[in-house]
Amino acid sequence: MERTRARATVFLMLFLGNLGNALEVPLDLPQPPTITHQSPKDFIIDPRENIVIHCDAKGKPHPSFSWTRNGTHFDIDQDPKATMRPHSGTLVVDISGEKVESYEGVYQCTARNEHGTAVSNNIVIRQSRSPLWSKERNEPIIVQEGVSLVLQCRPPAGLPPPIIFWMNINFQRLPQSSRVSQALNGDLYFSNVLKEDSRNDYICYARFPHTQTIQQKQPITVTVLNLDAINETVAALYNETDFLSDGSAEERRPTFLIPSGSSSSKMVLRGQVLELECIAEGLPTPEVSWSKVSGEFPAKRTSFLHFQKTLRIVDVSEADAGEYRCTARNRLASVHHTIRVTVKAAPYWISTPRNLVLAPRERGNLICRASGTPKPTITWAMNGIPIENSPKDPSRKVEGDTIIFEEVQTGSSAVYQCHASNEYGYLLSNAFVNVLSETPRVLTPANKVYQVIRNSRALLDCSSFGSPIPKITWFKDSRSSTLDGDPYVLHENGTLEIHVAQALNSGKYTCVARNSLGISENHVYLEVKEPTRILKQPEYKVVQRNRNVVFECKVKHDPSLIPTMTWVKDNGELPDDERFVVDSDSLTITDVSENDAGTYTCIMVTTLDQDSASAELTVVEAAPTPAIVYEQPDPPTDLELTDQKPRSVQLTWIPGDEHNSPIHMFVIQYADSLHHHGHWHNLTVVPGIKTTAHLKLSPYVHYTFRVLALNAVGLSNPSLPSRVYKTNPSAPDENPSGVEGFGTEHDNLVISWKPMSGHQANGPGLHYKVMWRQKDVDKEWTSVTVANVSKFMVSGTPTFTPYEVQVQAINDYGIGPEPAVVTGHSGEDLPMQAPDTVQVLVLNSSLAEVHWEPVPPKTVRGRLKGYKVYYWRERSLHKHNPHHVEQQVLTFSGNKSHGMLPGLQPYSLYLFNVRVFNGKGEGPASSNQQFETPEGVPGRPSFLRITNPNLDSLTLEWGPPYDRNGRLTGYTLKYQTVNISDVLGPVEELALPANETSVTLLNLKYSTRYKFYFNAKTGQGAGPVVTEEAATIMDEAMAARQVDIATQGWFIGLMCAIALLILVLLIICFIQRNKGGKYPVKEKEDAHTDPEFQPMKEDDCTFGEYSDTEDHKPLKGSRTPSNGTVHRDNSDDSLVDYGGDGGDGQFNEDGSFIGQYSGKSSARDTAGGHESSEAPSPVNTSAMNSFV
Repeated sequence: MERTRARATVFLMLFLGNLGNALEVPLDLPQPPTITHQSPKDFIIDPRENIVIHCDAKGKPHPSFSWTRNGTHFDIDQDPKATMRPHSGTLVVDISGEKVESYEGVYQCTARNEHGTAVSNNIVIRQSRSPLWSKERNEPIIVQEGVSLVLQCRPPAGLPPPIIFWMNINFQRLPQSSRVSQALNGDLYFSNVLKEDSRNDYICYARFPHTQTIQQKQPITVTVLNLDAINETVAALYNETDFLSDGSAEERRPTFLIPSGSSSSKMVLRGQVLELECIAEGLPTPEVSWSKVSGEFPAKRTSFLHFQKTLRIVDVSEADAGEYRCTARNRLASVHHTIRVTVKAAPYWISTPRNLVLAPRERGNLICRASGTPKPTITWAMNGIPIENSPKDPSRKVEGDTIIFEEVQTGSSAVYQCHASNEYGYLLSNAFVNVLSETPRVLTPANKVYQVIRNSRALLDCSSFGSPIPKITWFKDSRSSTLDGDPYVLHENGTLEIHVAQALNSGKYTCVARNSLGISENHVYLEVKEPTRILKQPEYKVVQRNRNVVFECKVKHDPSLIPTMTWVKDNGELPDDERFVVDSDSLTITDVSENDAGTYTCIMVTTLDQDSASAELTVVEAAPTPAIVYEQPDPPTDLELTDQKPRSVQLTWIPGDEHNSPIHMFVIQYADSLHHHGHWHNLTVVPGIKTTAHLKLSPYVHYTFRVLALNAVGLSNPSLPSRVYKTNPSAPDENPSGVEGFGTEHDNLVISWKPMSGHQANGPGLHYKVMWRQKDVDKEWTSVTVANVSKFMVSGTPTFTPYEVQVQAINDYGIGPEPAVVTGHSGEDLPMQAPDTVQVLVLNSSLAEVHWEPVPPKTVRGRLKGYKVYYWRERSLHKHNPHHVEQQVLTFSGNKSHGMLPGLQPYSLYLFNVRVFNGKGEGPASSNQQFETPEGVPGRPSFLRITNPNLDSLTLEWGPPYDRNGRLTGYTLKYQTVNISDVLGPVEELALPANETSVTLLNLKYSTRYKFYFNAKTGQGAGPVVTEEAATIMDEAMAARQVDIATQGWFIGLMCAIALLILVLLIICFIQRNKGGKYPVKEKEDAHTDPEFQPMKEDDCTFGEYSDTEDHKPLKGSRTPSNGTVHRDNSDDSLVDYGGDGGDGQFNEDGSFIGQYSGKSSARDTAGGHESSEAPSPVNTSAMNSFV
């Protein structure tokens, strides 16, 4: 039996560190301006849209705004094109009809009120540019097979630089490989050319992101000739027969096309992307590999692109400097190139100055620390003016990166700017000093109720503000004394902590905030709940196949909490099977199969905690024969403990009776009377042939052991318990597992771990030391000691910032080993920025490719999950097809910059936008973009009807397609005849204009079935075909001639004569047989020369049958083909063969009679279900003479 417990505890905001740094001044109090939103430093604008430069600030009173351009005041009132948004400093410039160049420059926003002045970064405004490709004529390139080749792109310089890609004339990307690849500068490199590289449409495309335009270079024609072709060309020119003797390209050692030489150097800035490139030529194609001479690649930040030819390292740090070597190798040789990489750094923050709130005559510091390569210069300004030019203040002292304030006076509030710069960039940060006298106020909501589980930690919040900083004291119920000392801990931010909350800690708590100006208090309530406990755990089960099994799980919980019971199998959901029945306190499995074996866990969850317990199910085969009685074994006996050591003991026992089924294994269980009295747990199993087990033990456990035996039938009852064996306590041997750092809000970090069990604690007084520090920023660890819980929340963290965390176990006998460092992140926030430079490339009528510029990583404010493209069909471009489709969304995971929109409707107007999303949710949408899909082939005509059938004409009516998918250019009608054998005639084709909806076909054949094929066309081609069949009507005169032959007098007479003749023949046959002589008819049959006519057999006096290899084939001639000729069957067994020259007769009705002798059937229905439209022919009398 294995049991795990988890406790979920409610955590409150806990601010640690410098309380002054964490203070936020309520907005109803006087305060200098604070910049809350501003545009990026380098702002590239679209010349087709208005210029919008963001600048927002808060303060009391609300600040006013002004702008400078290129260092001088920008008078917005004098420029009719420029305005500022109400209650904001955001500058909007309407550039319609204006030259954008006149508004390019460096802008800076100033926000001021009576308490100070804050300034924005210098915002450089530049318009995006997409210059045209210079006109040029590319000469065809003819190269020998096997040599290297470089196709230059050289696009026009744009702002920002264009994105380069190579495609063919059909907008299909050219395939690339280790042999053919695109360089970082856009050129296309061939390590060696092959015959199949010959083509006339190598086209370099340049996509300019901001203007959403794509330009192309003139196509380049490449012709690859092998040596045989060159020999032929040279022989024709010089009359030589073998100019080059070998027809195959010669193999070559690798050499680098780029970079040149054996070494080169590259400089990259910290935080940027390092891209190193090596492209080699040779035959066979060289393979490129990379190594770092003085170290290893940073695994998580390194990738290899373009078939290993490009090494890419993101978020470069100083540790990435050094020598990198690329090696090109084929089977002939290898060549190396060394690139020396140096890393410089624009200034970056070590510690930004924080807003400072001081009471009169207090002291404080503003600290501004930045680093970079070279080391940045730190300068200070006050209210936007260099501090050396500001009014002197005896309470202020500047010492490098620190300003020290002592004995500040009322009215000395100001905003200070810290400026850090070197040759690669600058940083600017505003921080105000607000000199304020304010009575205390408690910011925590009044009468808030906190609920915790007994024996867990409770945190009661008392967030406050005042100047001077208030002192916080806590009281409980009667307020007889302050809460200070065990079991209470008062944190610097006013939070009251109770390490191990008990029922007696429930009640009303009062926090009092007091400074020299006044007092404020607030009441909160603490409710301590009983923990959830599983009283009866599910037990280990061994059950025979096709039997039933029941796991019990009885739970006790606090009556005020609502519990939820869940069962899982092997940590996953239960199978969706009606055999699994879950009740309030049990799980029943009926008709057990082998697949049901596994570990089953019951989990009881409340809003505050949970408890779980597991048991294993083993399925065994049923007893093979009922003759022998198989039973569970008897329990083992005589348990004895020997070889006793501090951390181990040897257990021996005597097995019980097996009951005709060998014991497979022994299950050893233990109970711990110190921690979990009365609960038995699985410790280990041993094979059935052993009766001794060496048991490894944990410190600080009071062990009692028992043994169970398992055979094919099931598990025995437990043995009697052994005597108690106690192990001594010691310091923890391990630390908690499952340590994680994550955020639940944008400004917190939750450090969680899997609590250690009593066995893992190794001693009493188990608690944890939780440590954290901001990765790559803080050198020292911040730590706090907490009780035996599973989480700790750090509040006031920056959004989605990496932290290193550790959790160390401690008990009364010492501390655990050095804990592992785990990296986590503080909480995510919704992305701030929409994807930029969104554009679309329509590939065909149903497919478009959307491109966007990935948002800066800092604006994601979380773990980038990907991008979502929302798109919808706004309308059809055809007036007859108005249609609006519901919005669709496609998700592209990861840091993608493009994606395909499939399944589009042709000839339609689509709108779309792009959004980035992280683990918190989606960011703002980009502005809606639109595109039109080109024409496609139309759909099927809505209907096709055939009306007005006449002797030689039919009328066809149709409706245009529901989905026209473009402008209809016409219709195509094809038709052909279909005879009664379903043989199709020649196809006739007719083109019809788009504005027609009917057509009458003339000069058709009467009484003939036609099959029609009809479809619509657009400029892109023909759509799917709709088919119909119809027949012209029969000529009335012909129908009148086709009468029922069975009603004709001559036919009745003929039939009677034939019947009489047969009767006479039978009589003669009977007489001759009695006489034993021949009869005349027999002689005539013997004289017949036709080989298919068989003589009458003498022994049975019957007529022989005519030979027929296809006994059931319809008689030829029952229907005359349209050309009026009669075709003979391959068997040539018609009556014409017996009738001499009268072969042109037709055997319509007569055929049914003649078929009695020939084995043929002449009946065939016409297409319309009537008899043949041909006139009946008289019976050939010559043929009849053959019978007499």
